[in-house]
Amino acid sequence: MHKLLGLKTTQRQVIRTDYRKKRQALSSKEQSTAAHNLLRTCLTSTTLAQSKTIACYIANDGEIDPVAIIDYCWQQGKTVLLPVLHPFSKGHLLFVNYHRNSTTRTNVYGIKEPIVSTINLCVLANIELILTPLVAFDAVGNRLGMGGGFYDRTLAPIRRDSLQTQLIGLAHNCQQTHMLLTDSWDIPLHAIATPDQFFSVD
Repeated sequence: MHKLLGLKTTQRQVIRTDYRKKRQALSSKEQSTAAHNLLRTCLTSTTLAQSKTIACYIANDGEIDPVAIIDYCWQQGKTVLLPVLHPFSKGHLLFVNYHRNSTTRTNVYGIKEPIVSTINLCVLANIELILTPLVAFDAVGNRLGMGGGFYDRTLAPIRRDSLQTQLIGLAHNCQQTHMLLTDSWDIPLHAIATPDQFFSVD
């Protein structure tokens, strides 16, 4: 059993390293084009347009940039949230309101995040759509993240409590792989959007 777990962990680490290199190798122009086309792809589904409370992220480490999606949401009067490292519960995230004039700070991973206060937090049950970054994905909704487990821990109540929150992974075209090996704690996605295609899993 331990050998199987070790093999799975090693395979995931190899995939993680390989696909991080793929997205990091994209030029600034390729990143900009991908970000523009990503919004168009997301709008081929009704989920983004119909959702009013949407969690997103600030791109890092070559992740596809959802900046056009965030601008679209603001223009449409939607509530935009960003993940913030939980100050008291290690390995978990909080979701905080994000506006054009939000004050941000850089966390320990070098990622900008809004400053948490008692009035700008949003509980998971009230979030209609979460757009997540990822390192690699397969066509059936499995997601490989950076390895910290932040999203899997934070989003576990969606499956445990049967919440209606929709999860869509955002990725470059080059981040699609064959069937990913999964663990029991992995939270599957409802869909994946790339600059060229929308993969609906449901």
